[in-house]
Amino acid sequence: MRHIGEEVLQAIRDINAGRVFHVEVTLATEAQLKRGLSPADFAAMPGVSVRTLQDWEQGRHEPSGAAKALLEVTAPKTVRKVLAAA
Repeated sequence: MRHIGEEVLQAIRDINAGRVFHVEVTLATEAQLKRGLSPADFAAMPGVSVRTLQDWEQGRHEPSGAAKALLEVTAPKTVRKVLAAA
């Protein structure tokens, strides 16, 4: 069973200790953020379900070749560089 209160306290301790967390932004997440679309609207672009989009965003699955190409066009390299620097 999770102890949310203890998890929150540990997170505060980590922040106070200067612990740094790095979050990897997937191509799908980056493209969705750039377009400012809801997950449902963004998933409709390549014709996939919201669940498939979530799998891409969370790194559980990789987009197919065609879907990956669409994501590349939607999220240019300059946006990836900016997000990587953030």
